[in-house]
Amino acid sequence: MTMWLRFINKRIDSSLFMPEDIKSNENSNKKEFQELKLFVSDEMYRAFQRCVWILVQETGRERKEIMEEAVHDFLVKHGC
Repeated sequence: MTMWLRFINKRIDSSLFMPEDIKSNENSNKKEFQELKLFVSDEMYRAFQRCVWILVQETGRERKEIMEEAVHDFLVKHGC
């Protein structure tokens, strides 16, 4: 796993050492999330992680928000 460092005012932003989905809630309006474990092939796992990474980079949205959208779309598609 590659770890990126961002320097702000010559100090390391320590929040970058934690995955986005385990950082403490910075805004009071954020939801509480639960872990959902899925078993998929290695190929699908890499494709999903790549897609989430691209969406985060292009839109600036958080990983949790993108993952929640994926589960929501699945539930809507199957009428749940």
